[in-house]
Amino acid sequence: MDVIALDDPTEAQIREWHEVLSAVHAADPAGGPAPDPEQTARLLGPEPGSRRRLWAAADGDRMVGVAAVRLPGEPGAGRPAEIDIQVRPPLRRRGLGGRLLAAAADGLRADGRTSVIAQVFAGTPAARFLERYGFECVLTLRGMLLRLDDVPPERVARLLAAAPAGYRLVRWHGVVPDEHATALARAKHAMADFAEVDGTPWDAHRVRETEEVVAKRGDDLYTVAALSGDAVAGFTEVVVPHGDARRAAQYDTAVVPEHRGRRIGIWVKAAMLQWLAEARPEVREIETDNAGDNAHMLAVNEELGFRMERESMEYLAPVDALPAL
Repeated sequence: MDVIALDDPTEAQIREWHEVLSAVHAADPAGGPAPDPEQTARLLGPEPGSRRRLWAAADGDRMVGVAAVRLPGEPGAGRPAEIDIQVRPPLRRRGLGGRLLAAAADGLRADGRTSVIAQVFAGTPAARFLERYGFECVLTLRGMLLRLDDVPPERVARLLAAAPAGYRLVRWHGVVPDEHATALARAKHAMADFAEVDGTPWDAHRVRETEEVVAKRGDDLYTVAALSGDAVAGFTEVVVPHGDARRAAQYDTAVVPEHRGRRIGIWVKAAMLQWLAEARPEVREIETDNAGDNAHMLAVNEELGFRMERESMEYLAPVDALPAL
């Protein structure tokens, strides 16, 4: 079976890629939603602020395995790359995954990357595959889901009424306004689970770049922040996807260390629920991932009504330790 690079996948190749993802999900659902064809097409398309490299293993005219690499920033950037490898279940344990990894690793080395991250569902063959090739688990994530029909309006009203003294709420749709960009970048450093894996500093430019990626793919980003003076003490972000808006995605939530212990996290999240109810009533669910050792944020989400759906893990490997073709 050949491993080929897909520099510009055709519509037929995108459909085949989606068939591979669907076959993997059917065998290893692990609580995750079934892949959506539109999301697959976006996954394989260009993304501002990063580049993608794609490889496929083919058995004749049939795609049997795929590898996607996301390269944030310019070549040689210090930020880790991200990799996802999927093989049709009946064809596993034949070396296809290893060959796809080797092809991707050669691409990573050519781009000057030194490390790569992979996120997989716990308990699936993907975790064992990564460990076999020297990846180490650096983060456990609990996937949680909030069904908005199960959230009593009085719960949101009660949380909003318990506003911490000395703070005020601001909110914006889309890219952060200039007057809050630097303060938001400082607050992003409060995300300890992120800093453990990617130490690239946040600044106003990187915040805008990240948010512009969401806008350019057609999704809507909503942000609620708690201000102490002009400083962002805490914030929460939710993205409503283009197309099917019924399930939104929780992005970052963080509270700056010196402002913790005042229930700012649950306050901004309650304000977000109120805003979505007004602006996007079609949203019926919100999904999120929390670090397994982040007891405080897990408690906040459980108080709001989030329930655990799945567990996933982030693995990290040095690129120079990966196999070569």
